[in-house]
Amino acid sequence: MPLPRNKPGHSRRSVLTLMAAAGAAALGLRSGLSSAQDKQLPPVTDSDPTAKALGYTDDASKVDKSKFPSFKPGSKCANCNFFQGKAGDARGPCQIFPGKSVNANGWCASHSPKAK
Repeated sequence: MPLPRNKPGHSRRSVLTLMAAAGAAALGLRSGLSSAQDKQLPPVTDSDPTAKALGYTDDASKVDKSKFPSFKPGSKCANCNFFQGKAGDARGPCQIFPGKSVNANGWCASHSPKAK
């Protein structure tokens, strides 16, 4: 039995090409908007369940060292691998708290120092 022929219009190849181009354009648009959106991200709050579980604090100098013995002096969000802000930013996005910003001087138990 012969396979049905494509009707006039878009071929499978042209549809896939259009989809790939649309995906690439969307990624380009997202990267262009990310810095503007990062400044508008709401801050992580003390009531956030993830923040509570990880002992997040906006001020690393106030970490309860008895609860978090892994804390090392000098550790803060700004020098963590998960912090996505730029050097010198007061706040920035964090991979641990998607859609929210953290204080560059904050800390949580997921702190992972950036390689020097």
